[in-house]
Amino acid sequence: MRARDSQESQASDQRQRHDEMILVAKTAPSTAPDKERVMLANAAFGAGDTQCGQSAPESSEAPTFTPQGAKKVIRPLGSMIWLSCILFAVVFAIFRVRKLRASNASRRAAVLRGLGASDVHKKRIVGFFHPYCNAGGGGERVLWTAIAMIQRTEPDIVSVVYSGDTDASKAEIIDKVKARFDISLDPATLHFVFLHSRHLVEDAAWPRFTLLGQSLGSMYLAWEAMSALIPDLYIDTMGYAFTFPVAKYAGGAPVGAYVHYPTISTAMLARVHTRTAGPTNSSSISASPLLSRGKALYYRAFMHLYARALRTADVLMANGTWTAAHVDQILGHTDALLDALHWLPPLVLLKFMEPATPPRHARIVFPPCDTRAMAEFPLDGRERVIVSVAQFRPEKDHAAMLRALSAFFAAHPEMKDVRMVLIGGSRNAGDAARIEGLRALAAELGIEGSVEFVVNAPYPLMLSWLARASVGLNTMVDEHFGISVVEYMAAGLIPVAHASAGPLLDIAVPYQGQPTGFHATTPETFADAFYKALSLPPAEDRAMRERARALAVGKFSEAAFEEAWNASGWRDWPVR
Repeated sequence: MRARDSQESQASDQRQRHDEMILVAKTAPSTAPDKERVMLANAAFGAGDTQCGQSAPESSEAPTFTPQGAKKVIRPLGSMIWLSCILFAVVFAIFRVRKLRASNASRRAAVLRGLGASDVHKKRIVGFFHPYCNAGGGGERVLWTAIAMIQRTEPDIVSVVYSGDTDASKAEIIDKVKARFDISLDPATLHFVFLHSRHLVEDAAWPRFTLLGQSLGSMYLAWEAMSALIPDLYIDTMGYAFTFPVAKYAGGAPVGAYVHYPTISTAMLARVHTRTAGPTNSSSISASPLLSRGKALYYRAFMHLYARALRTADVLMANGTWTAAHVDQILGHTDALLDALHWLPPLVLLKFMEPATPPRHARIVFPPCDTRAMAEFPLDGRERVIVSVAQFRPEKDHAAMLRALSAFFAAHPEMKDVRMVLIGGSRNAGDAARIEGLRALAAELGIEGSVEFVVNAPYPLMLSWLARASVGLNTMVDEHFGISVVEYMAAGLIPVAHASAGPLLDIAVPYQGQPTGFHATTPETFADAFYKALSLPPAEDRAMRERARALAVGKFSEAAFEEAWNASGWRDWPVR
């Protein structure tokens, strides 16, 4: 009986100590270290175990699982997984590239044998990346003029065109080049690699983040091209700079490029920062401070990537002074923050792919312009017609032309017999709607009777207007080159162009110290230029037309283009 009372007394004491220790654990200050609080709680539960008749373990502290302990395990595990993924990606990429290059010899031999080459080891392949080679525009003239020149002067070189025009055959493309440009091509040294992913570089595929999407799409398209055939020399003639790293590091080919205009420029960045609406900065974004800030960050990152892509080229050519200046500026572009990020994994791997001596400037090579037929047009007897030749795209700013004509009539009502003819292509429903909007604007301005729209005109009809008109008009801001202005001058028209980029710096420039045209920026200054051009005394009128024609025919001929192309040093590029 006494023993039972003693046991009950001991149990009561244990329960009391147990309750006290639980109370201490619960009321421990929040500032106390977590480890001490856990020890108190463990001690309390240890006392509870003893009261149940179980012997206490030798250690009074039971194992626990805390958030801090979890982090110590998860962090190194996460790093190991991340590094493993990077390592796997690098190994996989190296494997794919090695496999791609190893299998190229057989593909190369098959192409050369298919062309009838007797000595496949003697031939060299120059690849031209031009997904829209069958478009028939000024960029395509550059491509075919360069290839025709190579065929005449380099018999051991085979030209390969990477084209997305899968709806046309080799023979059909060659025939169109002859019909459109009067350029003859030898099929024996010309091969086409048809690409099936061209939709990835089209605007419609990327309704948002279009620049980035098209650039990534071009990289995939370049991979498709290299998978079909790796050339000895890769030349991009359309402006897809993000294909350069693919050709250079996956294909192992030296890279050259002819840049018609930069994908992004400091002018585009400035318009976003100043919230100025325009073709590359919609009013919905320019009206919002938040969206403008977001787009500025997006452009900043894209400019950084674009600059790095351009620097992988061995030689760069540009179509004019404005384009070359912007390319040079981009080549020297730096961003301290984004440059620093490239020291972090996995971006640090890109450091090993940077060229030792990146290009510092682009060489100016003016595009060839076919002015032979236009140079035969008579200079006298011109009608009082202002003509514009430009696709009905937003950046061509046809609305500015109509406002300039309205301002001209307001300032000089005695010249209301002057007409304006707008010649251009309509590519889609958007262009068609834009034309209807221009018709409505002409009616609103009260000049609809003085304006004529010539949509999708055949080439001979366009030439007939150039042979009759007095003034050639271009209102696009920062027209990178301006081939239509060259055509105006060769055809004997007096050019009136926006005072920016190609028309200002290269085309409508003084010849033998005398002017060849006029420049303007606003409807009022364009109206003043119209008046000056249409009011010249007969002798000065003819003299200006002669100067304009002489400059256009001499400076932008095929012979001048070929000479500048060869001076770029393309023959000296390292050929594998």
